[in-house]
Amino acid sequence: MNLTLIGTGYVGLVTGTCFAEVGHRVICVDNDAAKVKTLQAGGIPIYEPGLEELVRKNTAAGRLSFTTSTAEGVGNSDIIFIAVPTPPQDDGSVDLSFIEKVAREIAGAMTIYKIVVDKSTVPVKTGDKVAETIKRYCKAKVEFDVVSNPEFLREGFAVEDLMKPDRIVIGVKSQRPVPALKEVYAPFKAPLIVTDINSAELIKHASNSFLALKISYINAISVLCEATGANVQEVAHGMGMDDRIGKRFLNASLGFGGSCFPKDLSAFIKIAEQVGYDFGLLKEVQKINSEQMNRFIKKIVETLWVLKDKKIGVLGLAFKQNTDDVRMSPAIELCHRLQKEGATLNVYDPKAMDKARAVLNNVTFVQDMNAVAEGCDAIVIATEWEEFKKLDLEKVRKSLTHPIMFDGRNLFDPAEMERLGFIYKSVGR
Repeated sequence: MNLTLIGTGYVGLVTGTCFAEVGHRVICVDNDAAKVKTLQAGGIPIYEPGLEELVRKNTAAGRLSFTTSTAEGVGNSDIIFIAVPTPPQDDGSVDLSFIEKVAREIAGAMTIYKIVVDKSTVPVKTGDKVAETIKRYCKAKVEFDVVSNPEFLREGFAVEDLMKPDRIVIGVKSQRPVPALKEVYAPFKAPLIVTDINSAELIKHASNSFLALKISYINAISVLCEATGANVQEVAHGMGMDDRIGKRFLNASLGFGGSCFPKDLSAFIKIAEQVGYDFGLLKEVQKINSEQMNRFIKKIVETLWVLKDKKIGVLGLAFKQNTDDVRMSPAIELCHRLQKEGATLNVYDPKAMDKARAVLNNVTFVQDMNAVAEGCDAIVIATEWEEFKKLDLEKVRKSLTHPIMFDGRNLFDPAEMERLGFIYKSVGR
């Protein structure tokens, strides 16, 4: 089929590329000319495992192309997917100006029937506004359908999630666009849920908020574990064996971050507020997440006493493993908090250092994870990169002025670290 993706961020680029991989002809549109030029040349502006190879393969095969022209994308496609940013505003609500702008551009370029699919994460009732905008600005006055098709991609696993999805959600007002969308998704062989637009939009916010709740729950349990001498990993394992609970998202840590969970949680609280419901449960999730970082900083201060003029090595800058995304990263917040206390920092991340340079000042970027501890009073693990488990611990211990490690991701065994001579502080153990 002929498809257009408007927006080439994490969602748009991965979705468009995977659509091309299964045989569709895809045009990806972005208003950033430099980004489009990079993509046309075979480069990609983000790190996502497996994505670069797929972009090059499908571009070479002629199934995937890039342009800055919305009119070109609309004119050459039957279905247009909107995948532009929906950033948070100061009050927690969602900035929908990018959605509105794209809806107007699509309307101006339409001359025949089109299916317009909102893939961006948006508040419930946004589909109605998109339809209203297209109707208002479409001079050709042609028929169209607006569909909600939320994404459920995890950064770092986005290609895998799109190629092998748990489910595909389609929200519609009429059945007219359903056969075409079923054809789009047929190669992915996943359960397809067809529902109304409002329910589809709520499914995304409800899902992300529930996962954030699950993370905050295990982080709250980690506080009890530290107070009682229990091990949060053992507790999580015992909980996760229950099929009703499941193992995923039960890893105690510094708390959740990234561009989705904090934003979507705030947005969902605001959505509830606008219809007259005080979603106190989700406010508590936010509070627990914030307190988790405070507790970890307190642990560092209690161990090192005064942080002023202390040198600390930080391993990890991305908000999670397998991505270069530093937006709302707990690791970046940790760095800022340590700097505010007067500490100087050595930092390292396998993929996120270039993007971290834009948000971190006056730090030393180290090119080797084993060298980040050189001359430091302590080392902190802030992101759960798998390769950090392969640290040369003997070298790290000797490089530190004091053998102190704060493990915000519970990558190592406390007993083994003590045997190796470390003062080792982790989360919930």
